[in-house]
Amino acid sequence: MAGNSKRRGAIRKEGTKKGMAVGSGGQRRRALKGKGPTPPAEMRTGHPAARKAAKSAGTRDRAKVAGRRRAGDGETPETVLGRNPVVECLRAGAPATALHVAVGSTSDERVAEAVHLAAEAGISILEVPRGDLDRLSGGALHQGLALQVPPYAYAHPDELLEQAAERDEPALVVALDGVTDPRNLGAVVRSVGAFGGHGVVVPQRRAAGMTAVAWRTSAGTAARVPVARATNLTRTLREYATAGLMIAGLDAGGSVSLDEFEMAADPLVLVVGSEGKGLSRLVRQTCDVTVSIPMAGPVESLNASVAAGIVLADVARARRHR
Repeated sequence: MAGNSKRRGAIRKEGTKKGMAVGSGGQRRRALKGKGPTPPAEMRTGHPAARKAAKSAGTRDRAKVAGRRRAGDGETPETVLGRNPVVECLRAGAPATALHVAVGSTSDERVAEAVHLAAEAGISILEVPRGDLDRLSGGALHQGLALQVPPYAYAHPDELLEQAAERDEPALVVALDGVTDPRNLGAVVRSVGAFGGHGVVVPQRRAAGMTAVAWRTSAGTAARVPVARATNLTRTLREYATAGLMIAGLDAGGSVSLDEFEMAADPLVLVVGSEGKGLSRLVRQTCDVTVSIPMAGPVESLNASVAAGIVLADVARARRHR
């Protein structure tokens, strides 16, 4: 009944009456810090403008790092796959860091020889599951063997002249212009070692490098004959000419025949071009003389490494009889 104060719940029990509660009195607001003004779009995490700015900054950083790199930096280790290639590299003394052998492959004679050669050379031998070897090879055929070969340590072109001075011999250097087959490079290195040369110069770009294939073709000679890398081959040849070396380019239509070439005993740089294109225009203009190899049969040109070997043998003969 309205107004009946005796009904249940009409009067609050003592101590339960709602009223002002003890609080901070608003004092805590003074301790709060605002977020401040809204940051620019490129500074907001997840904003498209921020992702674009981060990508641009990363490109600039990579460009700075690339500008500080020296010629030859940035190369990655090479993986030689297959039983025969791995065994041949180990026989040639290629500088390897690790030999990966698939579990259960050691019964093969070539695998056993590879393990034996690697152990003698102090190379780490890792027995891994075949699945791991499949991933390492990127799905290529490996036959249970993979050899890790580090990047080749190229010499400086000036070091080749220093080596000739130390041996008190007229310098004999072979420069390769546009030779892209590493087997040709390895064969040239082998010929240079056989005929008393002091090294090989290769361009930094658009040319074969000292890969494991080149090591294998050189039959271990690459361990004794330095290979230098030139940032600009034409400029390096001009520097050699300033140092007193004759620059002789091999060319099918050369100005003199090899039979008439009388400067073989002097300090010499022999420039060999690719079999297809020959010498490039700037390199040809840098040469003091172009030399042709006389041929009796109906053959237009020779393989670059074969041509280099013929001329190097003739130079060695001339130097023996000077």
